Amino acid sequence: MRTKRLRLSRPVPTDSAGVFAILGDPRTVEHNPSDGLEDRDEAAQLVARWVRHWEEHGFGYWCVRESGSDRIIGYAGVKRMLMHGRPVLNLVYRFVPEVWGRGFATEAAAAVVSRALDELPAQTIVARVRPDNWPSQNVALKAGLLRDATMDCQGEDGLDWAFTSPEIQ
Repeated sequence: MRTKRLRLSRPVPTDSAGVFAILGDPRTVEHNPSDGLEDRDEAAQLVARWVRHWEEHGFGYWCVRESGSDRIIGYAGVKRMLMHGRPVLNLVYRFVPEVWGRGFATEAAAAVVSRALDELPAQTIVARVRPDNWPSQNVALKAGLLRDATMDCQGEDGLDWAFTSPEIQ
């Protein structure tokens, strides 16, 4: 999948080094410390789970690169999960700090949401965001999601505010 400035590709095992560069940096997991990775082996296991999700469901997390570059600068996508006992598509977007503030997360998240709504229209998309993570909240809103306090939940690292696709509002 391509956007104006980005190339999103299905993960492959060799992407684990790029994923570790993201999740091994404490700045990228400040709001979700449990997502941090200690080493490349953990990154390889995580990427293997992403690959399996794609194989089982035909969608998942994408590795994000700037057009014309092979360096992974982030990842974005949706995966199946249960919230409040109902199936949803959990939207995730995370990027290396060096590219923060350039609109890449918004661009990738908007592309992912658009594609998910086209290909899986009956599914609810949910972005779970910490109450104090304003940049991530702005990305969710700019990607077309709406604040939905009825879907708030306790996450592994604390309260998650929910932003959902408009169809369940």
